[in-house]
Amino acid sequence: MPEQEKKSKISASRKLMLKSLMVAKAKEELEQELADKEDEKEKYLSEKAPQLQTSGMSFAELQELCRELHAKIDVVDEERYDIEAKVLHNTREIKDLNIKVLDLRGKFKRPTLRRVRVSADAILRSLLGSKHKVSMDLRANLKSVKKEDTEKEKTVEVSDWRKNVEAMSGMEGRKKMFDAAQ
Repeated sequence: MPEQEKKSKISASRKLMLKSLMVAKAKEELEQELADKEDEKEKYLSEKAPQLQTSGMSFAELQELCRELHAKIDVVDEERYDIEAKVLHNTREIKDLNIKVLDLRGKFKRPTLRRVRVSADAILRSLLGSKHKVSMDLRANLKSVKKEDTEKEKTVEVSDWRKNVEAMSGMEGRKKMFDAAQ
């Protein structure tokens, strides 16, 4: 049975019309959202900062009003500074934690491990090959080292290196090295 292309039940012109209607609806909702935000902002500002009535105030009253406004500005500025400091601290902390996560994750993806059922005998056979026995004695396969052998290796004759250089210099020395190699 050959694969048939699925034909859309909606025609291209109908799809285009639906898309344009969706875009128009989204545009209307976005404009409404912006208008709602502006209204909310106006309402908040009218509550927090009412209109000042400065007409008919004396000079001393105006000075007192300015002092009160200045004190309020200082309080708000301190709060703003504290909030900015907290935001900067949190941003730095998030950045550091992201770096730690990347370091812990590493550069390579860890492969998913699959469970493999292998018997102990199969593992021993793969490790030891033909030496596999039912009773395993690990010490039997170790190389034995005698104390005397290690002491003999340490006592290497130390001679004057200048004599060796003089003996090997010139064509005669090279001939000796060549003869020694064969």
